[in-house]
Amino acid sequence: MKDLQFAIKRAKNQEQKAFNEIFNSYWGYLYNFQLKRTTNKELAEEISIMAFARAFDKIETFDSSYDFKTWLSAISKNIQIDLIRKKNKKSSIKTISIDDDYEASNKNTHPSPEEILITNQSIETLLSNIKTLKQDYRKILKLRFFEDLSYKEISKKLDQPINTIKVKLLRAKNLLTEKTQKDIE
Repeated sequence: MKDLQFAIKRAKNQEQKAFNEIFNSYWGYLYNFQLKRTTNKELAEEISIMAFARAFDKIETFDSSYDFKTWLSAISKNIQIDLIRKKNKKSSIKTISIDDDYEASNKNTHPSPEEILITNQSIETLLSNIKTLKQDYRKILKLRFFEDLSYKEISKKLDQPINTIKVKLLRAKNLLTEKTQKDIE
């Protein structure tokens, strides 16, 4: 628990590895929380991605005297309510905007363990595993690793906020890492 509190503190200083730790620690909880609420896997995943993106965008506003899980759950509930309202009004989903200075967090040039594992795999195995992912994840991995686009370029190309791109890429890398590790074992 202290490790997560420390990770949250580091995330407030825009340390990318801290965001990864938080994501990995809370993804399962938040996804299952939304799956129970929506009973739809795709919607639960999309709401969870949006919740992490919004939480990471607003991490500096988190009051550490409260439980992070509760804060993250509240964000995801609000997103779900907003989606229901917008669906009822038959309007399109509006995404959050992100300040340009958040781009500074993208300057971490050290590859993550997932990126190292992905890079070390044979192209054939890697492509085979990528093909098993959802199209959204395949596209974002292709843009990042095969076309070598930055987060900002991917954001513009897919017309999605940078934080959403980061969370989707993190989720895609985690899924690909799981599949790749299963192949190794």
